[in-house]
Amino acid sequence: MKPLSARLETVTSLFRTPPKQIGLPPGTLIHVGTREMEHPLLTRTDFSPSDYQQRSAASLADCLPPAPTDGVSWVHLEGLHDVTLVNELGNLAQLHALAQEDILNTHHQPKYEEYDDAILIILKLLTIDGDHLQIRDEQFCLALSSGRLVTFREQTGELFTMVHQRLAAKNAKFRERGADYLAYALMDTVFDSYYHVLETIGERLDLIEAELIDHPSRDLLQQIHQIRGQLSFVRKTVSPIHDLTRVLIHSESPLIEERTRLYLRDLHDHILHVLANLDSYRDTAKGLIELSLSSMSYRTNEVMQVLTVIAAIFIPLTFIAGVYGMNFAVMPELAWRFGYPFALLLMVACATGMLWYFKRKKWF
Repeated sequence: MKPLSARLETVTSLFRTPPKQIGLPPGTLIHVGTREMEHPLLTRTDFSPSDYQQRSAASLADCLPPAPTDGVSWVHLEGLHDVTLVNELGNLAQLHALAQEDILNTHHQPKYEEYDDAILIILKLLTIDGDHLQIRDEQFCLALSSGRLVTFREQTGELFTMVHQRLAAKNAKFRERGADYLAYALMDTVFDSYYHVLETIGERLDLIEAELIDHPSRDLLQQIHQIRGQLSFVRKTVSPIHDLTRVLIHSESPLIEERTRLYLRDLHDHILHVLANLDSYRDTAKGLIELSLSSMSYRTNEVMQVLTVIAAIFIPLTFIAGVYGMNFAVMPELAWRFGYPFALLLMVACATGMLWYFKRKKWF
């Protein structure tokens, strides 16, 4: 377990948003964030009702041919540090320079932006280290245009493997849908990551609660505070998505088909469920803090009770020993043959009597 200062530093760092260089004009393209990959990776996926093809794109030229007339072209970029490549892909998706600037700012809040011929959606992908409960956020952007979807992700990974499997399946109905439905499927996958994070946190809260009842400690209290900080971060991340999905549902953009709106409403319900679970876990964490403080206070009271009983018993014994320890010349009991055994028996009788009295009063 990391020291408290290190854990608090990790939590607070989640809320820091490094600013871009001050004084630059709007639309200036500059990468803000950590370089997560050595080289960016490009992939292109073309699908139609009768065909599916996925291939790595060696250069931007491989992404430029238009999508099939009856299908969709999906271009996916992993790694956002190459400003020139992001700019060229943004132009391919018909995105405004301000939208491209938002894509390059990996600390940007989730947002929905609608342009004449394109839609930009910025989301946060969340992953969690189950051992240390460290949550990491990653920017994921979708640029939707007619017959084409361009996505941007900070890192590489197999998050969308299931989406590719669904597209590659024989006679897949997925391929009969448009780019807007593909965008929905990717967003749904991202939202599933939130459930995984909350499930991991919920399991840890259950373990902490079980351990608190038997062995309350400051370390458990620190873990609960860490979890509350993580939950606050997730809440800060997910809350804007609630408004994003609501605006997306009511968008009048021709890029979103009417039959896709039903699925978007389902996404909105997912976010509401995530927010409800977040509030529930935050209340649970708050209750565990109170339980931890109460348990620690109760244990302290138990210890103080035992010490008080011991001290109360030894008070008369100390008095007896003090009386017979005085150095007066005339003390008849000092010359008595049975004086020492009598003093010991008197002490035992006092201690036994006081224990019986305390037990009868149910003081311990």
